[in-house]
Amino acid sequence: MLIPSIDLMGGRIVQLVQGEKLKLAFDDFEYWIGRFSSYPTVQLIDLDAAMRQGNNSALIEKISRRLPCQVGGGIATIERAQQILEAGAQRVIFGSALFGNANGASEVNIMFAEEIGAEIGTSRFVASIDTKQGQVAIKGWKEQTRLTPEEAIAALNPYCGTFLYTHIDTEGTMQGFPIEDARRLRELTNRQLIVAGGIREQAEIDALHHIGVDAVAGMAIYTGALAT
Repeated sequence: MLIPSIDLMGGRIVQLVQGEKLKLAFDDFEYWIGRFSSYPTVQLIDLDAAMRQGNNSALIEKISRRLPCQVGGGIATIERAQQILEAGAQRVIFGSALFGNANGASEVNIMFAEEIGAEIGTSRFVASIDTKQGQVAIKGWKEQTRLTPEEAIAALNPYCGTFLYTHIDTEGTMQGFPIEDARRLRELTNRQLIVAGGIREQAEIDALHHIGVDAVAGMAIYTGALAT
């Protein structure tokens, strides 16, 4: 399944390369809402909130009312997650809040993950595992942990309904997603697995679907390389 991505920054829809370099920006929300209206799931990310430089809350709520969204970006509390769900989102993506670095060690916040699952329901809890050079990255991808995605999945598997794995090294590059990574992660969990980072063509999405993995695409859609 293809999941289109809407990334928000500074009140616009944007596409970044590896989470840093601005490549594309759009203001025509009505056009893209219309383009994505037939999809069962749309990914909606507040990059400003993820990077701790403001937020796009009004746009998040507006789009969530009109599209079936899983929403992420800087969500750190259950209260905020509940607000987003009440605004119309179908699922909430937790990322950095699930991980931490303390006293020189990296860890998964299992108690918080358990609380999220209990309060909003596992089916509405998406655990985001973003990796750079094989290790989980947090806080807008600016800070590195020592955790591997395998360790993160093992720890979080009992509490969430979906894993979102982003391969930061290829994010926004349209160089293709490393399908062997998807194959390896697929074997670790029976939860829904969604991957992102470098998706460029329908053949990739079909190959991922064949192994039971869904795909998020952004740059390929916005550049017209991938038809929607």
